[in-house]
Amino acid sequence: MASLYVVATPIGNLGDVSERALAALRDSSVIFAEDTRVTGKLTAHFGIRVSVRRYNEHAPDAAFRETRERLKRGENVALVSDSGTPGISDPGVKLVAFVAREAPNAKIVPIPGPSAAVAALSVSGMPANEFTFLGFPPAKRKRKAFFARVAVADARPVVIYEAPHRIAKTLGELAEAVGEDVPVFVARELTKMYEEHLRGTLGEVKKLLAEREKARGEFVIVVA
Repeated sequence: MASLYVVATPIGNLGDVSERALAALRDSSVIFAEDTRVTGKLTAHFGIRVSVRRYNEHAPDAAFRETRERLKRGENVALVSDSGTPGISDPGVKLVAFVAREAPNAKIVPIPGPSAAVAALSVSGMPANEFTFLGFPPAKRKRKAFFARVAVADARPVVIYEAPHRIAKTLGELAEAVGEDVPVFVARELTKMYEEHLRGTLGEVKKLLAEREKARGEFVIVVA
């Protein structure tokens, strides 16, 4: 039976890839990736000679049709994100839903692995028996409503992703929503060479980042 492998890939350090993930990629006839350049570095590093095709939120219907036809022919297909686990704040969820609906005889196989949200929580020092994951804030509209959801998360930590060019704005809006004195943990460049952890109140961390000339790298914010 053909399989759609939903493969978690490293969020930075290539040493975090699992043997099972590599086996799934090698066993596939095509790899659909959010960023072919990033995935190309992974496949080249491990000597995986499988075609890598682009799949993102703007993916044409051709990607869906090709996946369905390959699965019907008995070929395996792999889905990867830019980094981390596909489908988590990621357009891969649409391909998974399509296969579940249009190719019901195919197996959908999760290959678990790295996740920036879980990695940040694990070193945040905050209790995480329960937590709320909100992903990326909207770029422009509905931001006030987004941050209002943080304020009503009760006792659960809230995990948010953010890009470097919006980190200062997001920390400012978070402080407006929940207060400057709320504890926060911010992880930058997780598993990479310049990994950094920032702890303190929202006001303190916001001030610290504002003093820097330019913030670099991807951020994970954990609000207590």
